[in-house]
Amino acid sequence: MKQWKRVLLSLTISAGLLVSAVPAMAAPQETAVKVNNQAVEYTTGAPIVQKGTTLVPLRTTLDAMDVKLAGTSDDSITAIVNGKTITLKSKLVRINGVTYAPIRIVGDAAGYEVRWDKAARTVLLVSKSDGSVETAPNGGRGFMWEVQHNGNIVYLVGSMHVADKSFYPLRPEFEEAFAEADYLGVEVDISKAADEEQQKLVLSLGSYQDGTTLKDHISSETYSKLGDILKKNGLEPNALDAFKPWVVESTLGSLKTSTVGLEATSGIDLYFIQKAIERKIPVIELESYQSQLGMFDTFSKDLQEKTLRSTIDNFDVLDNTVNQMAEMWKTGNDEQLLELTNSFSDDQEYNKAMLIDRNIGMADKIDGYLKSGKGEEYFIVVGAAHYLGDHGIVKLLEDKGYKVERK
Repeated sequence: MKQWKRVLLSLTISAGLLVSAVPAMAAPQETAVKVNNQAVEYTTGAPIVQKGTTLVPLRTTLDAMDVKLAGTSDDSITAIVNGKTITLKSKLVRINGVTYAPIRIVGDAAGYEVRWDKAARTVLLVSKSDGSVETAPNGGRGFMWEVQHNGNIVYLVGSMHVADKSFYPLRPEFEEAFAEADYLGVEVDISKAADEEQQKLVLSLGSYQDGTTLKDHISSETYSKLGDILKKNGLEPNALDAFKPWVVESTLGSLKTSTVGLEATSGIDLYFIQKAIERKIPVIELESYQSQLGMFDTFSKDLQEKTLRSTIDNFDVLDNTVNQMAEMWKTGNDEQLLELTNSFSDDQEYNKAMLIDRNIGMADKIDGYLKSGKGEEYFIVVGAAHYLGDHGIVKLLEDKGYKVERK
């Protein structure tokens, strides 16, 4: 597999960075919203796309869905749906005095099916009680393994960190295993990505603090080609000058995933994080924003430009590969996943940081869960590419003496 596909491996590897925490400079959006085929008229604010997620003015959108807003806090929304009060855990964003929320999370909670019309750049909210909505078949097989030891059970789930409605509903084995879980484990809790603390960390590590800009750190040829791509996507050529190459590469990946309708709000890990919040079970992090962002920031200057340049050179074909990776997940194709994982091995620095070191750390934590002796069940959701191969979590656990069974 070519090196340029690395940016797409973030879809199956790194939850906290490339699809949620990085301050992606999305192209100007003219995104519309329709509720049961009626266009929503926004007089204050307008729908926008940030980091691959569609955000909408909260109050106007709820009104259009005939949902009454009862109150908000920094991380929750209280609303009345069909006479029933619900509390939705979701980070809110204030833009020019208007409160915005992720449309998919709000729509799902209010009982709507959320669709994306790519050609019309329109979010479609359709009442699930509407006869036009058919019951969807299972979205795909996905990746799941089971490990048992001393009365403890750990389910290992391979995530795609961005997805769409075609991934759902998940097959019953996922839901049944999660229903019995005492803990949800994830790389990082991406529901906290918009926290001020996380955003400050991203800006601190991902932008230049010494008065220089991106132009001072990459070749003139790479910078010029980047500018051409940004212009084609409705941005100024210097829109990303403040950011380091690893952030810029991430941003380009976010632009591509959003164009094919994949969003972090539909990702497998965020899906289970929302369900864990509803069930009031603990969400434990196997890594941290600091460790993930710090890893990218310590990549050598040569590696950062190398990966950015290969993404730029192949930007026009990335969307096809995104779709191929989505199909890989939905078919649960182990052979393709292993091929994907092995594609890291052509660069020792990248492979060691992204997979080998992180896999060891996560496997050690899972080993601790299995040895807890408390008869508990853990449902672990991390990027799918962490599991297979000679350095994968499955092999590391088998080397520790565990039997790992594909489900």
